[in-house]
Amino acid sequence: MYANILLAIDLGQRAAERRAVDTVIDYARAFGSTVHLLTVVPDFGMSLVGGFFPQNFESETLKRADAELHAFAQEVFPPEIRRRTIVGHGGIYREILRYSKEIGADLIVMSAHRPDLEDYLLGPNAARVVRHARCSVLVVRDATP
Repeated sequence: MYANILLAIDLGQRAAERRAVDTVIDYARAFGSTVHLLTVVPDFGMSLVGGFFPQNFESETLKRADAELHAFAQEVFPPEIRRRTIVGHGGIYREILRYSKEIGADLIVMSAHRPDLEDYLLGPNAARVVRHARCSVLVVRDATP
């Protein structure tokens, strides 16, 4: 049913991502899926903003994100789960939608953090992915109040 699952990961919220990871592991075992772990490094946007950072900051950030995502995948995924890691660069929801199309995702899985009263509506990235994705989207909320 789900051959390709795209799991969008926020490396800055690793502990909060655990429930989504566990959910994806269950799905991958049940359906024999390949899991595509994606993290997105935002771009600087205007060149004016980029002038405030060292010359190679963006490329070094992408390399560091790639290493961190590989380490995260090694740490949390059992070896029998087929997986690959992807580091996107740009707008978060746009990169999620672009890669879901590129890999032919059957399912996108994302976490929703901070389920406070003001956040019962999805955050802007999750809401846009849900609205525009061409496949099913599962938003996993943290079970802790």
